[in-house]
Formats: sequence, C-alpha cells, structure tokens
Amino acid sequence: MEAASETLRRTSLFDTHVAAGGKLVPFAGWEMPVQYAGIREEHLAVRSGAGIFDVSHMGEIETTGPDAAAYLQHLLSNDVEKIAVGGAQYSVLCREDGGVLDDLFTYRLEPDRYLTVTNAANHAKDFAWFAAHTEGFDVTVTDVADNFAMIAVQGPQAREIVQRIADQPLPERFTVAWRHLSGRGVLVCGTGYTGEDGVEILCAPDDAPALWEELVRRGATPAGLAARDTLRLEVCYHLYGNDLMESRGPIEAGLGWACKEDTGFIGSDAVRAVREAGPSERLVAFTLTGGGIPRQGNAVVDGGEVTSGTMSPSLGVGIGMAYVPAERAAVGTPLTIDVRGKEREAVVAAKPLLRKDQ
Repeated sequence: MEAASETLRRTSLFDTHVAAGGKLVPFAGWEMPVQYAGIREEHLAVRSGAGIFDVSHMGEIETTGPDAAAYLQHLLSNDVEKIAVGGAQYSVLCREDGGVLDDLFTYRLEPDRYLTVTNAANHAKDFAWFAAHTEGFDVTVTDVADNFAMIAVQGPQAREIVQRIADQPLPERFTVAWRHLSGRGVLVCGTGYTGEDGVEILCAPDDAPALWEELVRRGATPAGLAARDTLRLEVCYHLYGNDLMESRGPIEAGLGWACKEDTGFIGSDAVRAVREAGPSERLVAFTLTGGGIPRQGNAVVDGGEVTSGTMSPSLGVGIGMAYVPAERAAVGTPLTIDVRGKEREAVVAAKPLLRKDQ
C-alpha cells in the first residue's frame, strides 16, 4: 500500500484538504478529497448555496497557430468554428469508429489560441491523440496541465461569492475571461458540472490555497468528489469511464446534440451511420420505484447495465443511468435492476432527473 500511495499525485490544495478534515482517496492517479463533513451535507450546500471543489486533477491542452480552429474542427465533434473569442463549447473526442475517447470543454482565449480541458484519467491519452494528428496543420499543441490549478465554485450563491473578490464582472455562462481575484490573475470560466450556476477558476497552482481559503471564508462550502458525483448524476451529466467509453459512441450516449458530422471530425462517418440507422441501445436515466441504491455494474434484468447509480440527496430515491436496448428506452418504461442480488423495480425517467421547478 505504501508503494502505491507514493505514486499518487497531489494538487497544490492537498495540505488545505488535510487541514479541513477532508477524507483523501486515490482517484485517477491523484490523491483527492472524496468528502469533508459528509456527502449529503455538501451536496445540499451546492444546491442551496455554494460549494467549492478542487478539480486541479483535470488536464489542460493549449492549441495555438493559424490553423488552430481547423485542426480542432478535425478532432472535436462539435462545431469549433462557432466558438467566439471568449466562448466555451462542450464536445467529445472520437476514434475513427466513433468510440468516445473523452468528453471535453474547449475555451477560445484568442483568435488562434484555444484551451481544452480533459478528464484526469484520460489526459495523457488525449494529449497523445492531439499530438498524433497535427500533420497538415500549422499548429502547436502543448500540455499545460502543470501550469494550472482548477477550483470550481458552484451553486445559486456561487457567482455572488466569487464576484466579491473580482476586479470586474464575471463572465456569463459558457464564456471565459481573464480576471483578478483578490489581486491574483486567473482565468474564470462560466462552466461547471453540477447543474447549478457558477464558475470554474484556472489559476497558478501556488495561488490556489489562498483563493480557496478566501472563498471558503466568504461562504463557499468545501465539497468532495462524492458530492460532485451525486450532483452531476441528478442532472444526468456523463462521467467518463461510467457513462462514456471507447466501446460506445456519442449517439448511444445521448450526445448527438454535441456532434456535427458535416464538419468532418474524426469518427464523423461512423457517428452519422449510427444516427441514421438508429442505435441498438441508448443511455437512459431511471429512478427506483422501491427501496435500494443502484450502482455501476448492476445488471438490468431485461437487458442492459447500470453505468452510474446513487441515492439522490435531493430526490430521496435511488437514481441512475443505464444502457438498455433502444426499444426499452422510452420514458415510463419499467425496468428491473439487480441490486446486490435483489431485484429492484425502476422506471425510465426524463432527463434531467432533478429539475429547477421541483
């Protein structure tokens, strides 16, 4: 165990998490806080106020040069040409056969300068893919993950808390801008993965502890990876390695809206073929109609498998997502989930599972 723990990387906020009583666990090669006071408490703090997350384990790739837009259009599934300077866009990275390598956010910082944020477990793979496909494009692709720490502040009060230490108005949702927070230069992104409003802050690693402490002092509740997972699942946001994988494509995963096949991205022909023929399976959201807590890997008795599952702190029921045969994917379709050897009744539900009017 000691040898294994020595290989784990730590973010610049590691000592801050230890001091706050965070429970640290291995995650994607990093030692990260899974929770502090408790998952439910942290989850509800984000839904009602503001939570603060260390997401410095995420990776960053910078693409610069005259052909930056054309190059990213070749790699990413969405229409990169539509990203204005200061804009943000969600997309997937596909293999030639349409299998999903990762899901990504890309920010256009300057006309010929983009920053793409990768998932931690996929960063090395993603960068290698980026680097392997530069031929024919006048671009420079740089791994800049070590240049940044990343802090997410999420919840209905998140923007207000961050704004108090900002030198200018914060960028709106799905936009990005350089700002000073408590005098420190940072990149503020109007994005997040909780279903709440808020921002993600990219800063120098050495600046992260002081920014974190200041934001906590002003009312943000420290939250760990476990609450981040329950929050994203309530609004049916995908988690790579659970709901997305190389063996399945974006249409099956319900991400056709982020795929613009006419741009000719790598894998676009395969994605188009599935879209036109209709997928054989679909990723659905479900709720348990009785007791139990579904988990990744649970079998759907009539065909399929749970990819993500939890007890929803907001809804008070077991929820999840699962790949099921396309003919059983309609909202209202009954399902039976094998939860630790006990059959639990469920129903396919509309996405997102948690709605603001609930």
